[in-house]
Amino acid sequence: MSAETSGTTSRYHKHSIPLESNPEVFTDLVHRLGLSDSLCFLDLLSLYDPELLAFLPRLAYALILVFPTTEAYDERIGEEAGLEDFKGSDEDDAVFFKQTINNAYGLYAILHAVCNGEASIKIGSDSVIARLLDTNLPPTPDDLARALEDSEKLEVAYAGVASKGDTEAPTNAEDKVDYHYIAFVKSHKNNRLYQLDGDRKRPIDLGLLTADDDVLSDKCLHVIRSIMTSEDNNLNFSLMALVEEYDA
Repeated sequence: MSAETSGTTSRYHKHSIPLESNPEVFTDLVHRLGLSDSLCFLDLLSLYDPELLAFLPRLAYALILVFPTTEAYDERIGEEAGLEDFKGSDEDDAVFFKQTINNAYGLYAILHAVCNGEASIKIGSDSVIARLLDTNLPPTPDDLARALEDSEKLEVAYAGVASKGDTEAPTNAEDKVDYHYIAFVKSHKNNRLYQLDGDRKRPIDLGLLTADDDVLSDKCLHVIRSIMTSEDNNLNFSLMALVEEYDA
């Protein structure tokens, strides 16, 4: 994972060392934050090969896409400048974490993945994540952002895994990392498929899924394939699925 030094932007209130896009690291963190040990992250090895896709346990609760931050991505963010910020006031709205901690892209993707779909049922009642969500019902993005910044237990859990992985993390938390993480989740409230990215103004509603569909359905995989195509089929993408442990 490479990084380059850049000036900070005003919307970041804190800075952190980025997580490596590693299923073991992500699994470790999500367990420390309170998700059941029966769930884990696994690499998705293909978007096209049915046999490789069939290796993953079903149902798949969420997908996290890791991709290079390119000019095309920055342009998409710029196109949202005139959009109204997401309020998240209705019970059926997605739980949306507005990113105010620099370089914590993996953390925001994890929280989006576990707080919006059926995985949320497997969050411990006295866990770090449960306390974040209990700050306000229904939680608004601003409330969640403040709760995330102020949570000492979350900061300790994050620090405990941020140095893990196969690549050396940047020593300066204010360095800009040129990889981004976004989550795809099927809501357990309304069966809608959401694309969630804390750098954007609001969740992207990708439409309704059937009761039997999960995030490995053709509809979700088509969106991810389209993102890769829009980046000139850049191969520096990785994809992780949140699933049940094989031996759970």
